[in-house]
Amino acid sequence: MGSRECVLAGLVLGFSLCRAGWADIYVYTAADGAVSLSNVPPDDRYTVLIAAPQQSVATATVETTRKPYAGLARKARFDQAVEKASRTHGLESALLHAVISVESAYNPKAVSKKGAAGLMQLMPGTAKRYGVADPFDPVQNLNGGAKYLRDLLNMFSSDMSLALAAFNAGEGAVVKYGNRIPPYRETLRYVPRVLDYYRRYRADAGL
Repeated sequence: MGSRECVLAGLVLGFSLCRAGWADIYVYTAADGAVSLSNVPPDDRYTVLIAAPQQSVATATVETTRKPYAGLARKARFDQAVEKASRTHGLESALLHAVISVESAYNPKAVSKKGAAGLMQLMPGTAKRYGVADPFDPVQNLNGGAKYLRDLLNMFSSDMSLALAAFNAGEGAVVKYGNRIPPYRETLRYVPRVLDYYRRYRADAGL
């Protein structure tokens, strides 16, 4: 397994441990940019990446059973538009849904502190680059975001983890760190969250 795959495997495993076992997840970034994750840090170079929620396992189980993941009603409103954008740009609808779930939770009017807007949280420069005149128009935003994601997958040889990292941090950041997931705390959280939704939406579709 290469370093890039190891980073992704560690991220996904760490996130899964956090959700299932409610353990803190720690991260350490080496001088060469390599990222290490652990739920039992071996030394004080590691810092907390994801803190375990302060609640009982029993309570968490009840909540998970009642509400596997948020936004299902909102998701249904955009199923057809997402399916169309997915076909147009050669993507899995589960992947688009996963990105939207993390980016905006299906709020087409969402705006981040950095100025990203709409369902797929497009930055102004990205929206302009992909011909999105109104980022709050769900169809325009979806198509612009889907086209951008398609281009990122092409750029990074269909490596989904790197494409998602680039969607979050910019393709320049991924290239800067030698085609690895950049060691930014936000991006390290973002990639496994999207992949988790992606797997669940695929499972829901019987894939």
